[in-house]
Amino acid sequence: MSKLFRRAATAAAALVLSAGLMAGTALAQSTVKLAIGGASCLCYLPTMLADALGEYKKAGVNVEVIQFKGGSEALKAVMGGSADVVSGYFDHTVNLAAKGQNLQSFVVYDRFPGFALVVSPKHTASIKSIKDLANKKVGVSAPGSSTDFFLKYILSKNGVDPNSVAVIGVGLGATAVASMEQGEIEAAIMLDPAVTLLAGKYSDLKILSDTRSQKDTLAVFGGEYPGGALYTKADWIASHEKEVQGMTKAIIATLKWIHSHTPEEIADKMPAELVGKDKALYVAALKNTLPMFSETGLMDPKGAQAVLAVFSQSVPAIRDAKIDLSKTYTNKYVEAAGKTN
Repeated sequence: MSKLFRRAATAAAALVLSAGLMAGTALAQSTVKLAIGGASCLCYLPTMLADALGEYKKAGVNVEVIQFKGGSEALKAVMGGSADVVSGYFDHTVNLAAKGQNLQSFVVYDRFPGFALVVSPKHTASIKSIKDLANKKVGVSAPGSSTDFFLKYILSKNGVDPNSVAVIGVGLGATAVASMEQGEIEAAIMLDPAVTLLAGKYSDLKILSDTRSQKDTLAVFGGEYPGGALYTKADWIASHEKEVQGMTKAIIATLKWIHSHTPEEIADKMPAELVGKDKALYVAALKNTLPMFSETGLMDPKGAQAVLAVFSQSVPAIRDAKIDLSKTYTNKYVEAAGKTN
């Protein structure tokens, strides 16, 4: 009897070990690699705050955040298979649709893009308008990123040939600020907190174009223009609906948390390395940025249309591509999350 018991115990232990290994494998397989192009940028704050608040885990998703210099590099990681989802600007899905790539955003967290075309403090005297940027060096987060798209659009809108401008990748955080202060570039497309930081140090800082508020966004684009979203390949979404639904739920919960807390309380929850040494400055930048964040997570079809209209003006290939915008985003998961809350 004792021998039989030992055999049964051994078999049970083996089953437990096997189940544990299988559970571990399942857990590893369920990890979502989330690529983000500049975590220090407040435009991406909901993504990082969701992680800090533990919202992804609450929603049953194990998320690994991977940081990149700009949105184009984060996108390359997903297209190359080293990441699963991008936390970046919706306009990439429109740009790639023109090239036959089917990517979709599934939750939008920025109502406005938050871009500002800022003149380097060392070139304030010589750069008076956007037209003065012809044949100059202008910084973007990374070539091919949304900051680059915006630069080309705003140049074209003001009669400047985008090909006459040297586009320099400078990142979005400390590296961008350093390039501006050192005068290595004449201007740059920047976002907060970098814009607020420079404005605090240079009272005569010149901003040639600004989309950090609804009023400014309407002035530049003629309508609301969605910015940051979670997006990825449409076939990945179809085969990972549980993870997509969980991430959507996490972002919506975070957006609700943002709109029910003060900038100071938000800053307290953010990772110290993203807040930086000057917390007061970070809080000031947050106050400028809060209106930018969505309250619903939904894509406004008119906003998607505005993105297509902007690209069609400055990118002939997109204008001629006859893009089906309905395939570049889905509100399915946001609507489902709303039903369960």
